[in-house]
Amino acid sequence: MTNLILLCQDPALTDWLATLFTRHAPHLKVLRPGDAGAQEAKVAVCWFPPPGSLGALTQLQLVYSVGSGVDHLAQDTSRNTRVPVCRVVDPDHTLGMSEYVHWGVLHFHRGFDQVIAGNTTQRWQRPVQRRAQAFKVGVMGLGAIGAPVAVRLAEAGYNVRGWARTPREINSVTTFSGPSMLNEFLDGLDVLVNLLPLTAATQGLLCREVFQRMAEGGALINCGRGQHLNKPDLCQALADGQLRGALLDVFDQEPLPVDSPLWRTPGVWVTPHMASAASDSCIAQQVAENVSRLEAGQALNNRVNTELGY
Repeated sequence: MTNLILLCQDPALTDWLATLFTRHAPHLKVLRPGDAGAQEAKVAVCWFPPPGSLGALTQLQLVYSVGSGVDHLAQDTSRNTRVPVCRVVDPDHTLGMSEYVHWGVLHFHRGFDQVIAGNTTQRWQRPVQRRAQAFKVGVMGLGAIGAPVAVRLAEAGYNVRGWARTPREINSVTTFSGPSMLNEFLDGLDVLVNLLPLTAATQGLLCREVFQRMAEGGALINCGRGQHLNKPDLCQALADGQLRGALLDVFDQEPLPVDSPLWRTPGVWVTPHMASAASDSCIAQQVAENVSRLEAGQALNNRVNTELGY
């Protein structure tokens, strides 16, 4: 039997993963660091593995991300890059992300951020209501998740633009592509939604230059990766009034440390990487299937091109 080891910095997540494998894939032997046989594990199931944990596994044959992203693995520089990496791909992931982004856009479009802030001071102030068509929303990243998100927003009546590395055509969405069209895409946006994959070209992309192209008092929704965001530039844009708010679901370090200034920055709304997540059964079934394929010497499902990062 192939041993699996759970590698997460969040103990609650480790407990949740252990429970779901017990429920949905009881035939798998799932271990935690410190358990007998853990160091001989051939499969590591990870979300932000502790630094040095992957390199200590001398018999490792597969690294598995329990989410669709794999950039969190880079935090453990001990990982043997020759070991294949797979990720969980849930067909319902797009629906969850679309729901979250739609809620986030409504949060700023209808002024719920202002209403909630007013509750703390017992301030009765009704936000100005704007037609959705007059509210400009830009979606960065038009892949399997970003394109349906943009379509949902367009169907809700918003004025939607989309930007991607290469050209795309999407009904009811005005699309832009490549670095040369980024400024045109950003011009006057009321809300910028980031759904890009993390690459060398996109790291730190959400910065002062991007915020200054948006409409004054605009807002950011980041569901991509924490490393996309230049945090000092965001805080400055909020302090200057260039941005009025930011809804952040992803961070460099997760869970977000209690001493992070983002918890206390006015205008920042923190959610615990909840925009969308694979279901219990999906995670267990896909990991179990690939364990079987690994044991049989077959090609692995949802294998990641580590150079592209997806």
